[in-house]
Amino acid sequence: MNATLIINGTLVGPDSTTVADLELVDGKIRSIGNFDPQLFPGYEVIDASGKLVFPGAVDPHVHLALPVPAGNSCDDFLSGSRAALAGGTTTIIDFVTPRRGQPLAEAYLLRLAESAASVVNCRLHLGISEWSPGVRTELQQCISTFGIRSVKAYLAYRDSIGIDYPALKELMEVAARSGVVVMVHCEEGEMINSLQQRLLKEGKTKPAYHAISRPAETEVVAIEKVIGLAAQTGCATYVVHISTRGGVNAIVAAKRSGIKIFAETCPHYLLLDESRYGLNLSNESVLPYIMSPPLRTLYDQQRLWEGLCDGTFDVVATDHCPFNLFGQKDQGSDDFTKIPSGVGGIEHRLPLLYTYGVLEKRISVNQFVRLVSTKPAEIFGMGTCKGKLEPGYDADIVIWDPEYESTISVKNHKQQCDSEIYQGVKIIGKADLVIR
Repeated sequence: MNATLIINGTLVGPDSTTVADLELVDGKIRSIGNFDPQLFPGYEVIDASGKLVFPGAVDPHVHLALPVPAGNSCDDFLSGSRAALAGGTTTIIDFVTPRRGQPLAEAYLLRLAESAASVVNCRLHLGISEWSPGVRTELQQCISTFGIRSVKAYLAYRDSIGIDYPALKELMEVAARSGVVVMVHCEEGEMINSLQQRLLKEGKTKPAYHAISRPAETEVVAIEKVIGLAAQTGCATYVVHISTRGGVNAIVAAKRSGIKIFAETCPHYLLLDESRYGLNLSNESVLPYIMSPPLRTLYDQQRLWEGLCDGTFDVVATDHCPFNLFGQKDQGSDDFTKIPSGVGGIEHRLPLLYTYGVLEKRISVNQFVRLVSTKPAEIFGMGTCKGKLEPGYDADIVIWDPEYESTISVKNHKQQCDSEIYQGVKIIGKADLVIR
């Protein structure tokens, strides 16, 4: 028997905070109470005095070893999951991204084998890169054979993995009948392509023009259209990485109308802004911050924080997809459309949200747990085993040191990337001990 007592800690759940002890046996929470360790012979005893105890965090949006023309994203399942674990994340959900023409089952099984290297719990969303009657049949087979609970569609990247709105509607109809969540990357692909080509023709090729080619309108219009499809189909729809004020407002209206919609944002949209794309800045300064959608204004950022506080957002995820500055992102120094889009942050999500959310009283510590653990577990089919400190739940535990202070640096981060978008950012609090 593998048995542990965590004593004297402050247990933090999505709705309550209490001082109590945890009994863990064979990977499960057996009981909660006030225990005398002498009555538990053979148990390992962990004294969590002065510490907070959270359920292990769930990051439902990561891209490890994602293949792109510039090479795979620079964290594989081993390095990326180690960084996740160091930051208090005990479960990740990555993506199957089939090539067009590749059987969905083949893509799923290959990715499943690759993900076995993860040192944290790892599940997979199934990406849909094209749509046809054959893909519809394959999807239905994968749902029944592999127990797929969520699929992902892109409205951008139409030349490689993106689909159009009629295809998305059909996908959502299939998903609604099967009880599957559809995640959508909401950017107007055709509008972006048009802007990109116009900028390139005008000789505006620097990395900073990436953001200009993806204005807020491209996100807001897509979110509004997707909300309309969710209303028509009844599909449970999850909008990833929302970055704009208009996007938040659209989600608020949809939720008030009773549409089954879930909303996600990321720490980089909460803490960084469009000033990183100054046209007077060097390419080397701008390249690390190339992501899609791009960073927005402080006005947008303010609305994102309001959305966290008032419950509009269900999840804060990372969209962790880092690429090295040298040898990957710099391939697009003279053509912003060739820059691999994505940033890291899998290990920083909890300390950043704790420091700039909880400690600055923008959200409560219970909201913090709800956003990083409880809600993502519930949305993606793990609500009966993860995301709470309750008897019968998995013993995925974070013992949090609220006094720890540090500064994020490329020199001390765990991710395998030669740049760091949070370089110099101060944090308070860390995962002192993590049990998976």
